[in-house]
Amino acid sequence: MTSSLRLRAGLVSIVLLAALLGVWHLATRSTGATTTMSPEYAKLMGLTATQGKSAMPGPLDVGAKLWEHLRRPFYDNGPNDKGLGIQLGYSIARVGLGYLLAVLVAIPLGFMIGMSPLLSKALDPFIQVLKPISPLAWMPLALYTIKDSSISAIFVIFICSIWPMLLNTVFGVASVRKEWINVARTLEVGTVRRAFTVILPAAAPTILTGMRISIGIAWLVIVAAEMLVGGTGIGYFVWNEWNNLSITNVIIAILLIGVVGMLLDQILARFTRMVTFPE
Repeated sequence: MTSSLRLRAGLVSIVLLAALLGVWHLATRSTGATTTMSPEYAKLMGLTATQGKSAMPGPLDVGAKLWEHLRRPFYDNGPNDKGLGIQLGYSIARVGLGYLLAVLVAIPLGFMIGMSPLLSKALDPFIQVLKPISPLAWMPLALYTIKDSSISAIFVIFICSIWPMLLNTVFGVASVRKEWINVARTLEVGTVRRAFTVILPAAAPTILTGMRISIGIAWLVIVAAEMLVGGTGIGYFVWNEWNNLSITNVIIAILLIGVVGMLLDQILARFTRMVTFPE
């Protein structure tokens, strides 16, 4: 039954993809005559407009350019001309480092807050004030204090990743059934051992859900952060290609950002399923 559902879902996905590509191709195949265009728009769009073609690239143009990028993903022709593999590598490295730092802080701190009602009440006002602040609002302060654009981007990833993980860890730890904790106490299980053998396994699905939310936010934020700090990364690539009016490369970057984000999410979703157990 499950394999049949997956097969049917796969077929529906393929049909939807084909329909989307067909509509895209038809919509970008041609436009009206150049005489109906604004002269300024035609001048901005260049040959594509003056020849009566759509300024928006079609799926075949994007596919051909994507294949060109995939054939040489790691070339390096200077600061403003690097392969997509290099740009993605920089972005993934920044997200990975900032995310790892957030894990090292958020999960132990969330554990302590979740196990201590006193800490929970004392720290809640600080968390509620800091949580709604946009990660990019920290960027000017980070650039001023750290004085390094790459490390500032890592700091922004850290600050945006920490809150979903922290709050989910607190919620997961505080929601562990009191009966299980009382049984552990009756058996004279110590606090540390109780935390690792009773609370952690019970709270693990909720903690990993927070980690999954955080990685999605981190991947969203790194694109915007790299547009601001420049230099390298997929966000900088998007901004640089927009300045070059290469809409094809912008679309390719958007597609790759989506694919990488999906892969990161699926990795954590698999870990979440591994630690989830039926009661």
